[in-house]
Amino acid sequence: MNAPAPPAETLRAALAGLLDGLPPRQAAQAVERLIASYRGATPTDAPILRDRADVAAYAAYRMPATFEAVHSALEAFAEAVPGWVPGDHVDVGGGTGAAAWAVSATWGGKRPVTVLDWAEPALALGREIAEADPALRDVRWQRSRIGAALTLESTDLVTVSYVLNELTAPDRTALVDAAAAAAQAVVIVEPGTPDGYARVIEARDRLVGTGFHVAAPCPHSAACPIAPGTDWCHFSARVSRSSLHRQVKGGSLPYEDEKFSYVAAARFPVTPASSRVVRRPQIRKGQVLLDLCETEPSLHRTTVTKRHGDLYKAARDADWGDAWPPAP
Repeated sequence: MNAPAPPAETLRAALAGLLDGLPPRQAAQAVERLIASYRGATPTDAPILRDRADVAAYAAYRMPATFEAVHSALEAFAEAVPGWVPGDHVDVGGGTGAAAWAVSATWGGKRPVTVLDWAEPALALGREIAEADPALRDVRWQRSRIGAALTLESTDLVTVSYVLNELTAPDRTALVDAAAAAAQAVVIVEPGTPDGYARVIEARDRLVGTGFHVAAPCPHSAACPIAPGTDWCHFSARVSRSSLHRQVKGGSLPYEDEKFSYVAAARFPVTPASSRVVRRPQIRKGQVLLDLCETEPSLHRTTVTKRHGDLYKAARDADWGDAWPPAP
C-alpha cells in the first residue's frame, strides 16, 4: 500500500488543478491585478478577491509561499515545545487555508480546525482544495469580519498569517488580544519586511505582556536587541515555483525564497533555542561566520573553524533560521 503524499506535494497538485481551463495569460493578469490591489497601488472599495477565478489564480500563486513560511515557523515552534500537539486550531484571516495545511504538515493527524475569513470566495475555494487531504476534509470554513469585533472561542492554537498588514492599528491590537485571550499558543507570520517585522514585534510585546513565553524565533522573551530602525529580523523559506510564478515574475529559476518575520509563543513552559542563526551563514575557506541572536539577549557573530571539528561540519550545514548549536 502506497504511503500518502506529504501535505506540501498534495497541496501543490491541488493548486495546479485549480487553473485547468483558465488561460495562462488570464491567470497571470489576475495575479498582477490582485498584487497591485493588495499593495495599495490601485484603489478599491470592494473585496479584492471578487470571484472564483480571482481566488483560484491568487491561491495558486500565493498559497505555496504562505504554506512554506508558516510551516517553517511552526517547525521552529514545535522544536521548542517537544511532546506538545495542538488538540484544535483556529486560523484567523486564513483565506484558502494555507496555515491549516501547514499545521497538518507539522503535527499530522486530524483535529478540529476553524478557518475564519471575510471573503466567502476564498473560504469556498479553501474548502474545495482541502478535499485533497483527508485530514482537512472536516475543517469548518466560517465567514467572519476580522477586527475589533472578533471573538474567539477557547482553543489550543491560533495562527495569524499575512493578516496584520491588512488591518488598522486598533484592529491589529484587538486581534492579537483576542488570540491571546483564547489560545494556549499563538503563531503570527508577516512579510519579511521592516514593516512586517515591526508588526510582529508589536504583537510579540502584547503576547509577552499577557503572560506568554516566546518559543521562537527568539531565544528569550525579553525585548528584541535590534535597535529600532537599524535592522529587522526575518527569515527565508524556499518555495518551488510554478509556471504561473515564472510567468508573473519572469526568470527561469525553479524556486524562489519567501522572506517572512514571525513570532511563536505559548502560555505554557517552552524550551527555546539557546541561540538562533538570524542571517544567511557566510561560508569562507576553513571557516563559517554565523550571526546569532542569543539568550542574554544580544546579537553576536561567531566564527566556527575547522579546529572545531564536528561543530564546523554542522556550521557548514546550518541554515538561516536554524537553532544553534544543533541538537546532539
